[in-house]
Amino acid sequence: MTANLLKTSRLACGLALLLPAAALIPPAPAAASTADGGSGAGGGKPTIVLVHGAWADASGWNQVIKSLQGDGYTVVAPANPLRGLSGDSAYLAAFLKSIKGPIVLVGHSYGGAVITNAATGNQNVKSLVYIAGFAPDTGETTAELLAKYPGSHLTDDPGAQVPTALNAVPIPPANGGIDFYIKPDKFSDVFLSDRLDATTAAVLAAGQRPATPATNTDRSKAPAWRTIPSWYLVATDDRTIGTANERFMAKRAGARTVEVDAPHAAFLTAPEAVTEIILDATRAGSPRLADTGRSGAIGLMAGTAGVALATGTALIAVSRRRRALNG
Repeated sequence: MTANLLKTSRLACGLALLLPAAALIPPAPAAASTADGGSGAGGGKPTIVLVHGAWADASGWNQVIKSLQGDGYTVVAPANPLRGLSGDSAYLAAFLKSIKGPIVLVGHSYGGAVITNAATGNQNVKSLVYIAGFAPDTGETTAELLAKYPGSHLTDDPGAQVPTALNAVPIPPANGGIDFYIKPDKFSDVFLSDRLDATTAAVLAAGQRPATPATNTDRSKAPAWRTIPSWYLVATDDRTIGTANERFMAKRAGARTVEVDAPHAAFLTAPEAVTEIILDATRAGSPRLADTGRSGAIGLMAGTAGVALATGTALIAVSRRRRALNG
C-alpha cells in the first residue's frame, strides 16, 4: 500500500512538471484594451470625450483632436455649460449615456471636476485623464483645492470677495447671477504663463467663456477616480490651479502621472504631450495594478493556485486508476 502511494505521488509530481503552464493556470480575463488602442471583447476603439474648463472652449482641443482623429479615434468635445458643478456634471453624465461602447473621458481645469462627478456609475467610462485638472474628493470645492497650496495667480488678496485677477459681470439670477472672466491684462499670466505671443493671448482672452461662482462653490460628490483608472498630466508652470495642487490631487487619485513643462493651458502649448497621455490611457490597463506591482502578485498567486489544483486533480485521478487496476 505504501509503495503504491509513493508511486502515485511521484507520478503526480511528474505530471505537474510535464504539463505545460497553460494547462495548469486558468486563462486570464481578456484585457480591457489592445496594444493598438482598440478595446477588447469586440468593443472597437473607445470614443474619446474631451471636456474643457473655465475661460476656454472646445476649440482649445483642436490640435489634440486632429492628432487623435488621425490615429483613427472618434473624438467629441462637448460644450461645458460652466454654470455650476452639480448642473454641469448632470449635463455631461446625460451626454455620456448617448455614446455606445467604451469611453476615455478627459477633463482640463474645471472640466476635471466635472468628469470626476459625471463618470461615477457609468460602466462605459474605462479611463479618466486629467489635463492640469481638478480631481476633487467627496464634499470638496474647487475653491478649497485652489487654496490648499500656493501657486495660483487668480488672486493676490486671499480676503478679496472677488479674486483680483477676475472681473465679476452681473447676469440674470436664473443664469447664475454673476459671471467671472479673467481680466484681459491678466489672462496671459494666469492662463498661459506668458508662453504665447501677446497677439495670440489677446485673441484667447477676448473669446474666453466665463464661469459662475457655483463652479467654485458647489461641493463634489463621490469621485469616479476611486473606481476608474486615472491618468494625470501635471503642468509644471501652472498659474491657475497651481502645480503643487495638481501634484496633490494626482497622488491622491492614484493616477499615472506625467509632468510637462507647460502652463495651465497645456493643450495649447504642449498638444503632443496631451495627446500622448490620452493615447496611453486608451492602451493601458489599470495604472494602480501596474504601478504597485499588484498585477504581478496576482498572477503569481493564480499560477500557484493553478499548479496546486492540477496536482491535486492528478493525484485523485491516478489513485482511482490504481484502485481500479488492483480490483
